[in-house]
Amino acid sequence: MDFLKALGIEQTNKGISTGTQWINSSGATIDSFSPVDGKKIGSVIAADTESYETVIRKAEEAFKAWRLVPAPKRGEIVRQVGEALRQYKEPLGKLVSYEMGKSLQEGYGEVQEMIDICDFAVGLSRQLHGLTMHSERPAHRMYEQYHPLGIVGIISAFNFPVAVWSWNSMLAWVCGDVCVWKPSEKVPLCGIACQNIISDVFKRNNVPEGVSGLVIGGREVGEWMAADTRIPLISATGSTRMGKAVGAVVGERLGRSLLELGGNNAIIISKEADLNIAILGSLFGAVGTAGQRCTTTRRLIIHEDVYDTVKSKLISAYKQLRIGDPLDQKNHVGPLIDKDAVNMYLDSIEKCKAEGGNFIVEGGVLSGDGYESGCYVKPCIAEAKPGYKIVQHETFAPILYLLKYKTIEEAIAIQNEVPQGLSSSIMTLNMREAEQFLSHAGSDCGIANVNIGTSGAEIGGAFGGEKETGGGRESGSDAWKAYMRRQTNTINYSTSLPLAQGIKFDI
Repeated sequence: MDFLKALGIEQTNKGISTGTQWINSSGATIDSFSPVDGKKIGSVIAADTESYETVIRKAEEAFKAWRLVPAPKRGEIVRQVGEALRQYKEPLGKLVSYEMGKSLQEGYGEVQEMIDICDFAVGLSRQLHGLTMHSERPAHRMYEQYHPLGIVGIISAFNFPVAVWSWNSMLAWVCGDVCVWKPSEKVPLCGIACQNIISDVFKRNNVPEGVSGLVIGGREVGEWMAADTRIPLISATGSTRMGKAVGAVVGERLGRSLLELGGNNAIIISKEADLNIAILGSLFGAVGTAGQRCTTTRRLIIHEDVYDTVKSKLISAYKQLRIGDPLDQKNHVGPLIDKDAVNMYLDSIEKCKAEGGNFIVEGGVLSGDGYESGCYVKPCIAEAKPGYKIVQHETFAPILYLLKYKTIEEAIAIQNEVPQGLSSSIMTLNMREAEQFLSHAGSDCGIANVNIGTSGAEIGGAFGGEKETGGGRESGSDAWKAYMRRQTNTINYSTSLPLAQGIKFDI
């Protein structure tokens, strides 16, 4: 395939890099199979302990030089990374679509997110500001500043093979940090492609070897990183189960964790909603990326007065969905990532039925021409109740639960009663309902929207959630502070030494 060649992807690839140098390893071979057609795309040699050590040592050395490069100069290099991503948007977007299974438009969109965060980081490189405070002591000045942390370890998930890495790395780089990235072993070729793209930029700019490390491997590589005291910050994206394990190990060594974990996102549809917007937002939120987004809409909380109308419109909309090869832009829904995901989907359907759920749009696995990989499933809808255990659980698949409510207070309570707290939305033209949803007594999620769905966050705002979602924030706003250490400074320019709080210490 032409896009593989354009990105420097070979049949067998080294999976460990210090930025511009690929490293030999005696690690296991990881084969990448496309969920689109079940075909093998290529193989990657995973990291072993020796090659991992090489990457970390190079990163330590690089940090000493990289932190001294002026932030706007670091921003200029990130600007060039953005230009390179513009050049490779088409082939990289196709690889994301083919290796992960999301639609081609979503693949292109993910690369555009990378470009957008580069643009954001370039501006940020001239705005890494602190504060100045007035001292209670005469002839003293107080201020605070931010310094780079060191090595930022990035553990990313399969559903966004490249964008989440860029959210972290572009900000970390302009902050003066160096990065070591472990992409998901389910989509290793996307990691290699990104490394190839930035390698050219780094070579042209004589960036120190080690600023951008790559260590492909399985769970054990993530465990090495979490336990490594040389990595002050671990940014991990994935399941709540994974995040709890990473957070415990990093916390034990008093390191920092930036966790972006599970979501069980809901849209409240008011009786005063614009139903055309509500249906479209719910549809994309539920079936986009085949339900494999952390911001996927998993619950619709619908006012009883419009419940039957919404249900009827959704059934009609689901009948129009086209499921198939995501590289064909006529299709709306691609495959799940692998057969393990298919089994979890089927298991969740059975659990919902066992609790009394009524499927108004039936699920199932598709077979026959175009579905040979065995990873294509039918997006489905079940009428359920908030107390169902399966409704409290995040299933990474296109299963949508419909729940009924009477009052806005009840709807918000249903929205908030799940363990996760990532994204939420309300569809309403009633200003009071909208403001109540956004108030202290409203949504308990990190993201709360009005008249848009739960998916599709822009990079300008901080991305992340509360409760079992982990509490981390990435991308925009002041998320850059997570990648730096804060330092308070006091300067005495007087000829005496007055103490704070009026303490006297005379000799």
